[in-house]
Amino acid sequence: MRAHSIGILLLLSLLTGCRHVLRTDSTISVPQPINAVVTADLQANDRGPVTTWVVSGDPRCCPAHIAVLDIDGLLVNANMTGVYSASENPVSVLREKLDAIAQNPCTAAVVLRINSPGGGVAATEIMWHELRLFRSRVPVPMVACLLDVSTGGGYYLATVADTIVAYPGTIVGGIGVILNSYNMQDTLAQFNVLDQSVKAGENIDMGSSLRAISPETRAWLQAMADEYHRSFQETVYKQRPQVSRDDPTTLDGRIFTANQAMQRGLIDRVGTLEDAIAIACQRPTSELCVVMYHRSADPARSAFAITSNSPATSSLLPISVPGLERSRLPTFLYLWEPDPTLERAKSY
Repeated sequence: MRAHSIGILLLLSLLTGCRHVLRTDSTISVPQPINAVVTADLQANDRGPVTTWVVSGDPRCCPAHIAVLDIDGLLVNANMTGVYSASENPVSVLREKLDAIAQNPCTAAVVLRINSPGGGVAATEIMWHELRLFRSRVPVPMVACLLDVSTGGGYYLATVADTIVAYPGTIVGGIGVILNSYNMQDTLAQFNVLDQSVKAGENIDMGSSLRAISPETRAWLQAMADEYHRSFQETVYKQRPQVSRDDPTTLDGRIFTANQAMQRGLIDRVGTLEDAIAIACQRPTSELCVVMYHRSADPARSAFAITSNSPATSSLLPISVPGLERSRLPTFLYLWEPDPTLERAKSY
């Protein structure tokens, strides 16, 4: 019975997020108020501002700095990780890095290094707007270098650059919109979980996973997805006039190899990160210094450095079932998503 009680207390602690201290005499101690615990957690997770990391060249001999701006993983305006993890909000950290680059008087060019399948429609548009504002404030060349994957919102951000370079094996495109929705009514009923929501406003639960989508709801959500898709398409056409409007298959959500993407005008060159840096600087590499902007506790020792963005424990559930984690991404997405459990993935 005593072991059973201890197990219940541990489970309640995990579910509520409270910092209870379990002692050998089975007593529970709360050493400080909850708000004090939250403040302490925030202070512990504050790793300081982004700092300059030299990844190539000698800043004492090279007056020109090429800033490699890394954008990786799912693009959401939230810390998409588990409990008590030290993650980054992609939207917030992008703005912080852009401000740091702008304050460096030696910045000669920016290489936008992207490795992302995309993310939320609004989050992507916020990040794109921040990049545009930066370009108006800091008129230096910007080259996008696409790594493993640059689809959906990842490609959306690349359109800000003057030139887009992709590796031969890069997956490019995915210019479309998706809203994850699963009908979990029967699955939840098997566990005797039944909906008893109280609502005001007939459509306040539009798109709920607790029941099948009605034809009227589907039509409304489809109209929203179509509007976002048209906006994405117009952005590509405006930023990439070389993309033909006569071939709708380029922007219908499908993905391409780098060579296929170049044939359709989505990228300018098949190459490497080194090629992107050379295009950006337009000068001998001996005269430049390549830098990145990371936290002091998040070292960048090469231009491929990625900020870790995964939780200590991704979930209390050891498996991932499509639909059960639907609430993690309750929005329209500019996202290439072949895996229905992709919402569980936080970094790539």
